[in-house]
Amino acid sequence: MLTADPALKVKRGNGAYLELEDGRRLVDCISSWWVTLHGHAQPEIARAIYEQAQVLEQVIFAGFTHQPAEDLADALLQRLPENLKHIFFSDNGSTAVEVSLKMAFQYWRNRGEKRSKFMAFEGGYHGDTVGAMSIGRGSPFWNKFEPLLFSIDVVPYPATFEADPSVEEKEQLSLGAIENLLRNNAGDYAAICIEPLVQGAAGMRCCRPEFLQALRKLASKHDVLLIFDEVMTGFGRTGDFFASTKSGVAPDLICLSKGITGGFLPLSVTVCSSEIFERFLSSESDKTFYHGHSYTANPIACAAAVCSWRLLNQNRHLFADMELSHRRLAAEKLGDHRLLKNQRFCGTIFAAEVVAGESDGYFNEVALIMKRRFIEKGFLIRPLGNTIYLMPPYCIDAQCLASVYEAISEVLNELS
Repeated sequence: MLTADPALKVKRGNGAYLELEDGRRLVDCISSWWVTLHGHAQPEIARAIYEQAQVLEQVIFAGFTHQPAEDLADALLQRLPENLKHIFFSDNGSTAVEVSLKMAFQYWRNRGEKRSKFMAFEGGYHGDTVGAMSIGRGSPFWNKFEPLLFSIDVVPYPATFEADPSVEEKEQLSLGAIENLLRNNAGDYAAICIEPLVQGAAGMRCCRPEFLQALRKLASKHDVLLIFDEVMTGFGRTGDFFASTKSGVAPDLICLSKGITGGFLPLSVTVCSSEIFERFLSSESDKTFYHGHSYTANPIACAAAVCSWRLLNQNRHLFADMELSHRRLAAEKLGDHRLLKNQRFCGTIFAAEVVAGESDGYFNEVALIMKRRFIEKGFLIRPLGNTIYLMPPYCIDAQCLASVYEAISEVLNELS
């Protein structure tokens, strides 16, 4: 707080734009931390919220249900992998991950097995609560909280990019490390947790669907649960509704949040297989899953999510076709710029590293320089260290997206 730039006061949002109190307009190139799918102040979602608020604003979800929650659950299950059948509501991404960890841990206990080890990936970020921080030990953020965190095993993440000559070697290194741990600690692991296709906070680092498919086979071979943290990658971000469906992989648990309501309200779900759900069906009270929140399945948030889901299905082309636009504009506007390396594309996401004279990473000081220059030019682009990335709302038009790439080119030239 001592060194941060003064906060910019936002007056209103409209589509891909944010209007500041001083009259400036910014193109929101990162969907306001990856949550805004259809654009700011999307009128149909706003109307759904208004109409639901006049009918039922909140009800305890213990022993009750309501139509918006049931409609949302039905809608999600139509698109998720077929093995995922049961939905547990909560309120944010970190909590969705916490729920998945607790479910995985208790699943084995309810089976009579005391498995307590978890495996996750170098660079992974899964949230800010203690369990989520624990499996995010590959992130540089949590060193100060080390005494609070439970132990996990961290394995290499096969981050790749366009025309990467070493991608298969990286994947084999990672898979070999995973299999070695599973073989040498048979029966100890409760679950493996991964951000599928794209690691977000680590710098939009991508892996291939082939790696996820091999990971699924390993987890099944060694009878370990596989958790997909799709808090960021869900709801069209990877060019399909979910990274799991794009990669053709069915995890045992999946965590969803961020874009679930189109960016209007907090909400999250953790979805599990019937095999997991059935281990909690018991007359024994200690097999109950004791986890709940005051605003679980809030009707207004669920109504927003149902409307957002309908818009996703009606406008699927907007997120399904965006990768082609990213690729074309990157080639036209950025080309092989000498300060840019490791370009990568995944659905609505573009990312690349800026050569900044320091090692790559989140704390590279070029981030603040670039962020300030982008704001001056009218663009909200928030680099992750020396990684520039774009993840715009799906409503962005071709001309506006082209202007974003032109701004990136200008900033790179200024840094040269």
